[in-house]
Amino acid sequence: MPFESKSDDVFSLSKIKDVVVDARYQHEVDRDGQTLIPPTLHQFANTFAQDLQPVLDRRISVRTGRKPPHNGIFITLDRHGKYLDAAGRPTSEGYTLEVTSNGIVIKGASPLGAWWGTRTVLQQAILNDGNIQLGSGRDAPGWGTRGIMLDVGRKFYPKEFIIEMCSYISFFKQNVFHLHLSDNLYNNPNYTREESLNLYARFRLWSEDPRVAGLNKHRNESYSRREFEEIQHKCAARGVTILPEIEAPGHALVIVQWKPQLGLSTDLSLLNISHPETIPTLRNIWSTFLPWFHSKTVSIGADEYTDSVTEYTRFVNAMNDHIKRVSGKSIRIWGTFPPNKTEGVENVDKDVSIQHWEFFEDNPYYDFILNGYSVLNSDDTFYIVNKWSGSYPQRINLTRAFYGNPAGGPWYPQIFDIHNSSNNPTRDEPLVLGAIAAQWNDFGYNASVVSEAYYNWRD
Repeated sequence: MPFESKSDDVFSLSKIKDVVVDARYQHEVDRDGQTLIPPTLHQFANTFAQDLQPVLDRRISVRTGRKPPHNGIFITLDRHGKYLDAAGRPTSEGYTLEVTSNGIVIKGASPLGAWWGTRTVLQQAILNDGNIQLGSGRDAPGWGTRGIMLDVGRKFYPKEFIIEMCSYISFFKQNVFHLHLSDNLYNNPNYTREESLNLYARFRLWSEDPRVAGLNKHRNESYSRREFEEIQHKCAARGVTILPEIEAPGHALVIVQWKPQLGLSTDLSLLNISHPETIPTLRNIWSTFLPWFHSKTVSIGADEYTDSVTEYTRFVNAMNDHIKRVSGKSIRIWGTFPPNKTEGVENVDKDVSIQHWEFFEDNPYYDFILNGYSVLNSDDTFYIVNKWSGSYPQRINLTRAFYGNPAGGPWYPQIFDIHNSSNNPTRDEPLVLGAIAAQWNDFGYNASVVSEAYYNWRD
């Protein structure tokens, strides 16, 4: 429900004395979101109060209470409100905002919903010189996954930058930061074996566990468990879930440099899945790092594999079984091989979600959604590649964003094809998970400076 103004009068944030958290709900957390470390309502309120300090140029206290204070902000939960997504399903991320001459009340479907309400208060205050018009409105996201992906495998980004980006995207109610944690430069088929084994390839998690000894040789450009914990907790504090990706069986040269016997002879950046050590090695890698990850979903990558479809499918399903058994987490893969409807042919398990990126790999609607797979929209219409690319830009195309709907008007996550509407499901399709805008570093560590990643997304 759009915000409806009650009058031309405004409430000035300069009047705010404190933020009051409903004592009945201060310890509540959102269990329906994407993180396993959700903040409490009180913790979200503390972060909000810290955000208000530079806006108001003074410290704002947080206390608990049972009713809205005079000249304050009251944060509570709305147990009976109906907040629905684009598919008509309840979402915990909705909220109601009420602004009166006495103060502001934020009612969240959950603590996470209330957090998004605090972002609206900040946005309106910044847009209107610290004033918010009197009135009320209800808000809820259409899709549960809204975010960005950064290729930290081919260029290292310090944890401080990642944490700051979580703060930035949270301001715009984005809730997922997908980190592509391993990759390599393009393995030219003309390279010798020696050249391939010396090509730039990186794995960004650092562990002393003997199961992965030698996989990562670059401690200075890696995240320790302590550092990755800090990233995840500070991002979760702002409603953003870190979604980790460890890439295989394609883009896996860093694993082959560690264990050369696992490489496919025709392309060492691809794993030879039929080798008896390949799947056990990947199980060991995931078993080492799964305890680090606090997201309900992890990505195994699995794109641009050009060898046997049968072996590929066996690999994906083996990793799905292992990760579910060890951690209870779901897995995601980039769209690669569409399902084969031939009787008796094994396909990727339907509880594996698909991150669509290119139509030459799959038609997300006809190949996956109509066959019962959940799909996340990362179509390369909105790809960014830092510095230079033969086909991709260095900035999000705003014209496409605001006029990329084949029917005219703004683009939405259910729009996979901006040219042919028959390739797009309806807006209320429940198998569309949302969208993630991907930013790549195809040319590795020389591709960009850290700040460019921010400027590429800023608009």
